[in-house]
Amino acid sequence: MLPGLNGENVLSHINNIPVIVISAKTDISDKVNLLMNGATDYITKPFSNDELLARISVAFRKYEPTQDAGIIRYKDIVLDLNNHTTTISEKPVHLTQTEFAILKILMTNPQQAVSKSTILDKISMDTPDCTDCSLKMHIR
Repeated sequence: MLPGLNGENVLSHINNIPVIVISAKTDISDKVNLLMNGATDYITKPFSNDELLARISVAFRKYEPTQDAGIIRYKDIVLDLNNHTTTISEKPVHLTQTEFAILKILMTNPQQAVSKSTILDKISMDTPDCTDCSLKMHIR
């Protein structure tokens, strides 16, 4: 119900920022779809300002922003986007272009389930040869 762009399209353009969807839609499938495609939380109208503030606090409590530009960290894994390098426990790990792209998506969405179709959509620019079947092999 946004002018010009729907919420699902907006979500695909937002990275590394928690998003709380506020909507009049109460259908479970709408909620599940948005949550599975990147929303941090979902609240239906009408809502209490206190509830919204609490949900914002929780979203930022879970959010771990990137410390350095071009560096993504999760526990002992470090992805350097500028140099296309990966380290685990400070030891270099060689990843293919596809593996790096998949890991980047998973690390930028910690504690979120990322659908296979979302992964394929997001890595298609960097790795156009990755298919549904090969993605399954990479994840294994």
